[in-house]
Amino acid sequence: MFYKDKVVVITGASSGIGLAAAMEFAKGGAKVVLAARRIDKLLETERELSAITEVLSVKTDVTIENDCKNLIEQTIARFGKLDILVNNAGISMRALFKDLDLSVIKQLMDVNFWGTVYCTKYALPHILNTGGSVVGVISIAGFKGLPARTGYSASKFAVYGFLDTLRVEHLKDKLHVMIFAPGFTASNIRQEALVADGSHQGKTPRAEDKMMSAEECARHLLKGIEKKKAQVVLTPVGKLLVILNKFFPRLVDRLEYNYMKKEPDSPLK
Repeated sequence: MFYKDKVVVITGASSGIGLAAAMEFAKGGAKVVLAARRIDKLLETERELSAITEVLSVKTDVTIENDCKNLIEQTIARFGKLDILVNNAGISMRALFKDLDLSVIKQLMDVNFWGTVYCTKYALPHILNTGGSVVGVISIAGFKGLPARTGYSASKFAVYGFLDTLRVEHLKDKLHVMIFAPGFTASNIRQEALVADGSHQGKTPRAEDKMMSAEECARHLLKGIEKKKAQVVLTPVGKLLVILNKFFPRLVDRLEYNYMKKEPDSPLK
C-alpha cells in the first residue's frame, strides 16, 4: 500500500522502463502522470491504465524548459500535489568522439541532463511539501565511461553529480533522492541511439532478449523508492563493473573495451 494515492510523474513514459514503471505504479495504486513527446503513445497507455487508477498524459519535450514547467503545473492543477518524480527520459549514442558531430553531444546533454534539471527544478518545491522522492535514471555509464558513448557517459555522469549534490543540499529535509542505474536493460534506446552524424542507429547491436526486462527493472525501481535507497545498481555485470572500477580502474578499461568491441559493427577495433 506504499504507493496508494501517491502522485507520480514519469518522463520518457511512452516506452521501455518508463512505460513499465507507469504500469507498476498504477498497480500499486498511485496516480500516474505520463510525460513524453509521443502523445499518441501516452494516450494508449492512459486508456489502459485508467481502468485501475487516475492518469494524466502531458505531451512533453524535456529539452524545452517551458514544457517541463507545464508538466508540473498540469500535475498540480489536476492532483493538487506531487510525491515522486522519475526522470527517465533519455537517449543514447554510438560513435567514436573523433568522428562525432558535436551536435550529437549537445542533444544528449539537452535530453539526459537538462531534461532532468528542468523537471526537478519545477517539481522540487512540491516534492519538498510531501517529503517525496526525486529519481534519476542513469546508467552504468554514469559510473564508468563507456567507449563510443562519450556524450551518453558525459550526460549520465552529469546527472549523477547533479542529484548527488541535491541530496546533500537537502540532508536536513525529508527529501529522498535516488540514483537508479539499470545496466543493460531491454528497451528501444539502442534502436533510437544516435550515430556520428546525428541520425538514428535504427537497430540494436545487442541481444535484447538476454537482458533484464523493462518490467523487472521497473519493479526494482519501485522497491528502491519504497526503501528510500540513495543508489540502486542493477544486473550482475553492472554491479561487478562498479565495484572493480573502484579498485582496478585500468583493468576495467581493458575489460570494458574488449567487451564493447564485440558488438556487431562496433566502431572500436
